[in-house]
Amino acid sequence: MSAEAIQPPRSGADGSVRGKGPNTAGRSDAGRPGKRGINWEKWGWVYMRVSGVILVVLIFGHLFVNLVAGEGVNAIDFAFVAGKWADPFWVVWDTLLLWLALIHGSNGMRTLVNDYATNPKLRKILLGAIFSSTAILLLLGTLVIYTLDPCPPGGDQTLLPSFCETR
Repeated sequence: MSAEAIQPPRSGADGSVRGKGPNTAGRSDAGRPGKRGINWEKWGWVYMRVSGVILVVLIFGHLFVNLVAGEGVNAIDFAFVAGKWADPFWVVWDTLLLWLALIHGSNGMRTLVNDYATNPKLRKILLGAIFSSTAILLLLGTLVIYTLDPCPPGGDQTLLPSFCETR
């Protein structure tokens, strides 16, 4: 068998290989050996695997503390959350959970849009919407976690954590 018989099909006008490897359908630069730079698709793939494993630990820890330990779901109120976020450990835990879960989910949505949105204008709009909504939710969620006042002045004392002084 000659070397020509095992060559991949060349469909680009410049002789470039198209459709070689995952998620490269229709890209004229697919399989081009001289391409330099960061392989964002590879790092997105790695992020999904690493964040997925970390998220399993964070989610089951979150569920255990909130639903199993203590009085269960009946104990979850403002005082419970405020008391939990008074401890820096839980602030970091919930911040990691928020950031990893939102970026993990938006990266999955980005992959779906890249795979199934065939119209370039629609793809750009959808990717912009995903990026914008993720950025807004990350900003608002982080602000809530770090700026929550567990002892607001004038708050109902029956709803506040036990460590709040009577004002």
